[in-house]
Amino acid sequence: MPIYWAFLTYMLLRPGLENMEFPFMFSGIDKVLHLMIFAMLGFCFMAAIPRIRFLYFIQIMLIYGMLTEILQEEMHWGRSLEGLDLVADTVGVLIGYYVFQKLKKLTF
Repeated sequence: MPIYWAFLTYMLLRPGLENMEFPFMFSGIDKVLHLMIFAMLGFCFMAAIPRIRFLYFIQIMLIYGMLTEILQEEMHWGRSLEGLDLVADTVGVLIGYYVFQKLKKLTF
């Protein structure tokens, strides 16, 4: 999990490039990507620390999401703070938590 978290932080804070030359690119793909990577982060976090209370879990994930958005704005590398990214991050984390809980029930 620390490796994924470090990679995710790098990817979220690296200089942004707008590139619409691939056929799978569409408007809003960044929101979908935020949702997917934060769902994976939420799932991995729960797998690494399964006994954490939901309140602590959501606080840690929201602080991380807000911090990356603020840093994107402050670093001036072509990325900006977007509220919808934070919404996608939150929904993704909740999906990761939900999937982990469902899989945990199936295995025990």
